[in-house]
Amino acid sequence: MDNSKPPFQAMNQTNNTNAKSPQALQGVRVLDLTRILAGPWCTQTLADLGADVIKIERPAKDASEGQGGDDTRRWGPPFLKDKDGHDSVESAYFMCANRNKRSVTCDISQPAGQALIRKLVMQCDIVVENFKVGDLARYGLDFASLSQLKPSLVYCSITGFGQTGPYKDRAGYDYAVQAMGGLMSVTGERDDVPGGGPQKVGVAVADLFTGLNSVIGILAALRHAERTGQGQQVDIALLDTQVSMLANLGAQYLSNGEVPKRLGNAHANIVPYQVFEVAPSTDSLSGTLQKEYIILAVGNDNQFVKFCQVAGQPDIAANPQYTKNQDRVTNRAVLVPLLATILKTRSKEDWLSSLQAVHVPCGPINNFDDVFKDPQVLARNMVTTYPHPIAGEVQLVANPLKLSATPVSTNRAPPLCGQHTEELLQELLNCSDTDVEQWRRDGVV
Repeated sequence: MDNSKPPFQAMNQTNNTNAKSPQALQGVRVLDLTRILAGPWCTQTLADLGADVIKIERPAKDASEGQGGDDTRRWGPPFLKDKDGHDSVESAYFMCANRNKRSVTCDISQPAGQALIRKLVMQCDIVVENFKVGDLARYGLDFASLSQLKPSLVYCSITGFGQTGPYKDRAGYDYAVQAMGGLMSVTGERDDVPGGGPQKVGVAVADLFTGLNSVIGILAALRHAERTGQGQQVDIALLDTQVSMLANLGAQYLSNGEVPKRLGNAHANIVPYQVFEVAPSTDSLSGTLQKEYIILAVGNDNQFVKFCQVAGQPDIAANPQYTKNQDRVTNRAVLVPLLATILKTRSKEDWLSSLQAVHVPCGPINNFDDVFKDPQVLARNMVTTYPHPIAGEVQLVANPLKLSATPVSTNRAPPLCGQHTEELLQELLNCSDTDVEQWRRDGVV
């Protein structure tokens, strides 16, 4: 097994957060009752900003259940390799959304587990949960119950469809929400071309945007609680988030009643703004020709003039049918095939260098290998290396926030399931070793 590190390792940001540097959420503690992606993405962002996030996970019931914990721990392969190059029980999926947290196992279905959670809540400022509507009320861990204990508590509930409405009791999944929320109706090639039809986005964007919206709502509620001492429930739904993400297309529909259609890689309101095939390249190993593409994103009329100059076709820009963007949109059926023919006459490198030189937006279509070798990605330290008890070290995509005075945390790799149970119960609740051992025998932790 090849355990060599990728060539960008030397330029990675490592776990070197200056201990003397304050962090934006330093002193804020979060009880994390979430799993899968939207909730953990939210709490990971809070943790990156300096909050002390306590991730509550299910203890394994028996040997057949394995490690217990967040379901995504088993969502693989791929799994993290140990120091000998063998698969561990830590999935790459879990690793993407759980750094900078401490993990405690606790069975909230048991009264003793519920009592532990209530005690931990008294030491926290924020609770984040993504259980089905009403589930936590059975255990006295819902907002109404916990806010009685701690009136200043910020309590964020993340669900598929929110705390109200006819769908509130349904389970929510990113794929279904991309479909229900209209995103798949405008993603994919047109029905009348080969391969046409609805497509989901390649990553779980409804989950990820919901996680980030949750952070925004939590920080607003936390600010209110700090001013007034009054907590509140933050009700975040995947479907609400997805509908809000329709952005300009949603506004377009509400303004004229016309249902937007799929346009593949083209843009509904801007032309030319899509993928174009360029001259093929020769594979260095096989000697065969392979197709090459670029994206062209001409955002205004001046950029279109510059593009036509680079293309050696100034007459196209001067044509009244194409002078203004609204004309280009109206006449796209004629213009786009014309441009497609021109773009096939020159190589990808030629087009990119020539267009970038005159500030016409364009770019290559990178695969992941290209992305993580890109000099801009390297310069922005978008990979972080953490020490890890199983792998020795693990590389993760970094948080993109760059804060000059309060840098994001790079302290902890995603935790092993229950890694910090004794540490946290002793630190926050003054529990003894005997208490913890008894809870372990009873399956509480």
